[in-house]
Amino acid sequence: MEISVLAMVLLSLGALFLLGMPVFMSLAVASAVALIYGGYLPMSVIHNSIFDGLNIFPLLAIPCFVIAGTLMEYGNITNQIVNVVKQLVGRMHGGLGVTTILACTFFAAISGSGPGTVAAVGTILVPAMIRTGYSKDYAASVASSGGTIGLLIPPSNPMIIYAILGNVSVTAMFTAGFLPGFIVGFSMCMTAWLVARQKGFGRSEEIGPFCMGNFLRCCFKSFFSLITPVIILGSIYTGLATPVEASVLAIAWALFVGFVINRALTLSGVYKSLLEGSLICGAVLLIVGTSTLFGRILTFEEAPQRLAAMVLGISEDPFMVLMMIVGVLVILGMFMETLSTIIILVPVLMPMIHMLGIDPVHFGVVLVLTNQVALSTPPLGVNLFVASRIANVSVERIAVGVLPYLVALFACILLITYFPKISTILPEMFLGYVAR
Repeated sequence: MEISVLAMVLLSLGALFLLGMPVFMSLAVASAVALIYGGYLPMSVIHNSIFDGLNIFPLLAIPCFVIAGTLMEYGNITNQIVNVVKQLVGRMHGGLGVTTILACTFFAAISGSGPGTVAAVGTILVPAMIRTGYSKDYAASVASSGGTIGLLIPPSNPMIIYAILGNVSVTAMFTAGFLPGFIVGFSMCMTAWLVARQKGFGRSEEIGPFCMGNFLRCCFKSFFSLITPVIILGSIYTGLATPVEASVLAIAWALFVGFVINRALTLSGVYKSLLEGSLICGAVLLIVGTSTLFGRILTFEEAPQRLAAMVLGISEDPFMVLMMIVGVLVILGMFMETLSTIIILVPVLMPMIHMLGIDPVHFGVVLVLTNQVALSTPPLGVNLFVASRIANVSVERIAVGVLPYLVALFACILLITYFPKISTILPEMFLGYVAR
């Protein structure tokens, strides 16, 4: 029996994943197998598609935001933000846990990276929690869960990738992420507080009683660090800069504050920041280029139309379709890196999303929000491994500790999926976006 080209490419991709081959290489080899097996497209499609996939200007924002976040970590900006947040909520039950969530939310508005947020904030607050009497499991699970907010709070690297692939405005996606990000952040804070009360973790004594004078002095000392998100995001929403230009502005601001104001940044820190940004950029570009080739083959084989027909045969209700997609994303997220999942699925799913009349901005928020689950679920939960290294506790113990936060996250996913207006109301108000 003759096997179709689509079946051959999917079988090849699945086999390569099971063999443990890197995602970009799996996509490239599966695409080459399809071209050879089908014989109806020239091999020049390979380099043309890869070049087209890389020749995308907004991709420059990703390494720049990563570099800016790392520079702010080495330049003591992250530490100053944490100190201000700690002054506000550090005295309540589970105060340092809530501080970690809020600091992650604040730092996410700078770096746009989930694991980067865990590393930057967790390095400061996880040891502080353990020293104050919190268990290692609690400290690591709070840091891991708080880092997931980095995917939703703008500027978000996954949102940039989705906007590029889905032909959606990057600014609209950034604006749409604020309200869902606030809801997720609030639910995470409540979960950290409830878990701390249940486990008997009390107030932090090392902070001392609240004093408005001390708080204002702390804010004044950290003024340049605190206005960082305002400068970066304000330049985008006022129209003074594109997201790419804002990412370069973030680097310039981080260098200014780190070298001139805080005098904590060194040339070694700059080198490490550039190295980290280059490594992340290289990994993303390899996957984006090969996924463009893979997507063209799937489009030629009418894979999106076949998938739409199969899904619509089950249900035509947009909410039910979105929930089926959420289920697939949760399963894939256990085995695939977040950006890889978005890059592979968006070209396949977008035609069906348009067919069902689902708003692409709302779908993007649901897609990115669901991928937050992947960061804290084994065996590939990146945040778990980062938190494990910081707290010196096994990934298995952290995976159990994050379960309450995953329950809260799933509740947020259901809420935001069922009420699209949560995602689209801010773009409608401030950008004149017309939701479907």
